[in-house]
Amino acid sequence: MKAFIFDLNGTMIDDMTYHTRAWQTLFNDELGGNFTWDEVKPQMYGKNPEVLVRMFGPDRFTMDEMVHLSLEKEKKYQAEFLPHLKLLPGLNTFLEKAYQQGIPMAIGSAAIPFNIDFVLDNLNLRHYFKAIVSADDVILSKPHPETYLKAAELLNVSPMDCIVFEDVPKGAEAAANAGMETVVITTTHEIDEFDYLNNILCFAKDYEDAAVKSIIS
Repeated sequence: MKAFIFDLNGTMIDDMTYHTRAWQTLFNDELGGNFTWDEVKPQMYGKNPEVLVRMFGPDRFTMDEMVHLSLEKEKKYQAEFLPHLKLLPGLNTFLEKAYQQGIPMAIGSAAIPFNIDFVLDNLNLRHYFKAIVSADDVILSKPHPETYLKAAELLNVSPMDCIVFEDVPKGAEAAANAGMETVVITTTHEIDEFDYLNNILCFAKDYEDAAVKSIIS
């Protein structure tokens, strides 16, 4: 039996532009930065405090300050993105078909629960997922495999029987490190950015792609 583990942002919903814009606004308008879009976009992975450390160094903020800034950023993101919140094309049908076939599914995301709940509850998706692994549930972020290994453990499925759905190279690398194949959804990164990985099952722009549909046909 295969199991499916989904990253969230950029994989289930096409929202990475909104995350990048919320971070850039926070960095420049509130924290005195002068970061371009091209400087911010490559840092859109991992836990929020890790993003802040990569951009401002390890000594700028206390952990309490980073938690506060993280929440402020997510409020900006949610307010702007809510009118556009929807699943990628074909994903609703894909989830329902997998659910009806009894395929266990989980979410493995670097997002905080505040953001995961925002998506699952607004789109009424929670019943599809037997396990949710968030930023709060792991010590080590992607590309470390902890997120995906923990999801497999909660599903009671061997890692080698899991297929991961991802949109960023660091996430696909985390899946590789966990011994899992990956379907890459190309909302965020170019195909050649994944050239260093050998665990890619296929590339698809969304879940209406024939290669994705064939996984549960």
